[in-house]
Amino acid sequence: MDTALLLLRIVVGLYVAAHGARFLFGWFGGLGLAGTRGFMGNMLGFRPAWLWALGLGVAEFGGGVLTALGLLGPIGPIGISAAMLTATIVVHWARGPWGTQGGYEQTLTNLVIGVSLAIAGAGAFSLDALLGLSVPLSVSEIVAVITLLGVIVSVVTRQSPVAQPQPEAA
Repeated sequence: MDTALLLLRIVVGLYVAAHGARFLFGWFGGLGLAGTRGFMGNMLGFRPAWLWALGLGVAEFGGGVLTALGLLGPIGPIGISAAMLTATIVVHWARGPWGTQGGYEQTLTNLVIGVSLAIAGAGAFSLDALLGLSVPLSVSEIVAVITLLGVIVSVVTRQSPVAQPQPEAA
């Protein structure tokens, strides 16, 4: 079980962190924070766009790094889950289930993995286990509720986008 958790954490955590680095820093051919702000404001209708662009980048990059390391219990997977839930609802849902049509195949998969890792824990092969760290359940619950409220606010306060977003190339 611990080996399975390690594999999931490393692969999904690093991929999501790299995706977040595209949004925050422009690495790996990404937009960087300014470009992400423009995309989220103009194409997706998030207001204020700078806040949601920064939140997206931190949720994906920070959540991915924490998840890959197995550090701070469920906080990283909660960040991943928030970003993936928002992306599934806002960007991919209308396109159906298949990624080849820009659908929610990958975001839903990452969402379920994030939720599962938050529930299961990081396992024995994690920095939490090595350092003897444990995030109290009450803190995890508060972070999860605040994060879910953030997702809800981000989705319901969106305005009409200037243009329709295009799916990323497969």
